[in-house]
Amino acid sequence: MRITVLTVPDCPNGPVVRERIAAALGGRAADVELVEISEQAEAERTGMTGSPTVLIDGADPFAQAGAAPSLSCRIYRDADGKADGAPSIDELRRAIAAADLPDKPCDDCCAADALDLVGRGGRGRLAPVQGGLRAVHQAVLRHFAATGRPPEPAVLEPVAAEEGWTAADVLAELNREDFLLLDQDGRIRAAYPFSAVPTAHRVTIAGGAQVWSMCAIDALGIPAMLGRDAVITSSDPITGETVTVTSDSGGTTWEPATAVVFVGRRGTSGPAAEICCDTLNFFTSPASAETWTMRHPEARGQILGQARAEEIGREIFGPLLTDT
Repeated sequence: MRITVLTVPDCPNGPVVRERIAAALGGRAADVELVEISEQAEAERTGMTGSPTVLIDGADPFAQAGAAPSLSCRIYRDADGKADGAPSIDELRRAIAAADLPDKPCDDCCAADALDLVGRGGRGRLAPVQGGLRAVHQAVLRHFAATGRPPEPAVLEPVAAEEGWTAADVLAELNREDFLLLDQDGRIRAAYPFSAVPTAHRVTIAGGAQVWSMCAIDALGIPAMLGRDAVITSSDPITGETVTVTSDSGGTTWEPATAVVFVGRRGTSGPAAEICCDTLNFFTSPASAETWTMRHPEARGQILGQARAEEIGREIFGPLLTDT
């Protein structure tokens, strides 16, 4: 299903209707597109009878007989005749249901994709024991958590030697299997969930270091992986506003309370660092996330609520430092 919002530039009800569409979808999947109309001819061509006009698969479910194409503000009236500048959430929900959108929660439909994206095609990020992979991988993760930096290969030599391998050989295999990422000099550039270079996501670990994480889901997985409290600080790519997630023994607090996570990928192949990490971001609201997706149609994915985003982080990264 495609939902198109037609608005004139700077229409004050544009953000309102996008917020209501996100709420009406209730987490279900749909392509939502914002189209700005500035000429009367465009309004006539697209069928905009005032701003904002909502089209579901090209049809206006709120069309009024005799309404002419227009760049003016559109007025919507509810069952009681009360005027509003956008359809209500209930009205949008009924229009979506009438269009036969599959009743499938977004979190369910994208959960497998999210795990595939961040978790090596569904294989998870717990490295195999064989070949010293897990021992070296875990040593890398613990070093990141303690220092905020990746270890030098020489630091890993004793760990690899215990398994009968060299650090260079083990790191190369971990790189091939996308457990971590090496630069052209063979140094560790990333070891999911950690990044050796600054990113948009900063995590302060209680009793540990400040670290950069590769993406929003990676950041949410760090407290579960380490069994420690942590404070995640990120920013909304659209508004620039700060998103803070505080994890402690009493639970997790998100600020603002409306914050969500977008999980997606670009239509290419390669390591997660290249095809999806920069698309997995925190947003201050569903509307902001929707705006980002409209501006980045190449990134296909879903908006996740806070509970599901945390759950995916735990599922992927929680087991990484276990012995089994």
